[in-house]
Amino acid sequence: MSAVLAPRIEMLPMNANDLDGVLAIENAVYPFPWTRGNFADSLAAGYSAWVCRIGGELVGYAVIMMVLDEAHLLNISVDQSRHGMGFGARLLRHAMSVAPTLRARMLLLEVRPSNERALQLYKHFGFVRIGVRKAYYPAHEGREDALVLTHALAEVKA
Repeated sequence: MSAVLAPRIEMLPMNANDLDGVLAIENAVYPFPWTRGNFADSLAAGYSAWVCRIGGELVGYAVIMMVLDEAHLLNISVDQSRHGMGFGARLLRHAMSVAPTLRARMLLLEVRPSNERALQLYKHFGFVRIGVRKAYYPAHEGREDALVLTHALAEVKA
């Protein structure tokens, strides 16, 4: 009997060589995507940026910026062909485990109210709404608010 091995899932620090793949996902999943410059600037600034690979294939990424004792999740995305497979949860769990190593006490993020899939994920992980940023995101017609969510990292086990 032969064993079939599942492809290996890896969380790796993002680097400049990842940017083409990251941009391909970003441009496919967002109507108003980050630019190559946004990602390059994040790397140059030393933000904690990660890619998720399965069997070497890039399936998602996350970017975290530290501000004092808060980790701000600036971007978290998964390739559309991999939606609903748990990669968003893996990336979020990874961000929540990395942030305390950066001396963060809480993880903060903004999310569009229309992004129901993301809202369900954040709710599942225990994020709570602490505010609204009015007209934060560009939209096809005007602007869309952002819900501000947070999670106390003292409750997270790595």
